[in-house]
Amino acid sequence: MALVNKFRAGCLLGSLIFAAGSVMVWAQSTSRAAAATAAEHDGQHDFNFEFGTWKTHVSLLRHPLTGSKDWAEFDGITVVHKVWNGQANLLELDMHNASSHAHLASFRLYNPATRQWGLYFVNSRVGTIGVPTVGGFTNGRGEFSDKETLDGKPILVRFVITPRSADAIHFEQAFSADNGKTWETNWIADDTRVKDRPSG
Repeated sequence: MALVNKFRAGCLLGSLIFAAGSVMVWAQSTSRAAAATAAEHDGQHDFNFEFGTWKTHVSLLRHPLTGSKDWAEFDGITVVHKVWNGQANLLELDMHNASSHAHLASFRLYNPATRQWGLYFVNSRVGTIGVPTVGGFTNGRGEFSDKETLDGKPILVRFVITPRSADAIHFEQAFSADNGKTWETNWIADDTRVKDRPSG
């Protein structure tokens, strides 16, 4: 799901589309240690901490892997819904700035056979779902990866979710064009939980 035409790394608001092959095989083979850890951990409720409504701030690198330092800033609301009692979940992000507005979504699906999550991203401007980034959580930190193409060139994609408290989460996505030797961050998001208003 190479962030070509798809949201991911910053959705690049419709300019990037993720396209990849054998993601599951590659993701499982990148680290035997990580796979062993995942095999020992039943992570089907690892996203439970995220259910609810969040205020979101996004920083998006407009032209990744070009040397550009042109970042766009967005604000929005994220809502995460439980699906299948937590074995899957749906994230909806409505974000905007002075000149752009985007509706993004991520369907996260847990595979009980591999004990890993697949994160499927979609941009409403494209309307298609590609292959997922695959991974899981270790010590509360989620890391997901896959192989993509960007402008016809192969890249690696890394997506990291770091809960900072019960009411704050940090997200980063990075691309690598040299097989993981160096990485460039292109999507940074910070969520702050929207508290329920007391009744009465």
